[in-house]
Amino acid sequence: MGWKKFNKAPTKRPPKKDWTQKQLKMASFVIKKGIKIAMSPDWKHNLQYWQIDIKVGRGKWHTDPKRYSDEEVHENIIKYYKYYYDKYNKTNK
Repeated sequence: MGWKKFNKAPTKRPPKKDWTQKQLKMASFVIKKGIKIAMSPDWKHNLQYWQIDIKVGRGKWHTDPKRYSDEEVHENIIKYYKYYYDKYNKTNK
């Protein structure tokens, strides 16, 4: 009996980003409200793009229909954090 050698699963490392204190404050607030924003590789496009997934509370995961490059993905995640921060932060108004 021999062992079949499988090909390794494709992997992709997420791009790195330095977050400002304001961005971290928005992200922390949104996470505490039970909103999850995540990025994952778009497996259909040769790992060239990222997709953004959002889950509000106990609802389903929703995927942004757009795909983003390494340079764009963090900026769009920050836009989502800002959107939900402005929407749910009542002391900000």
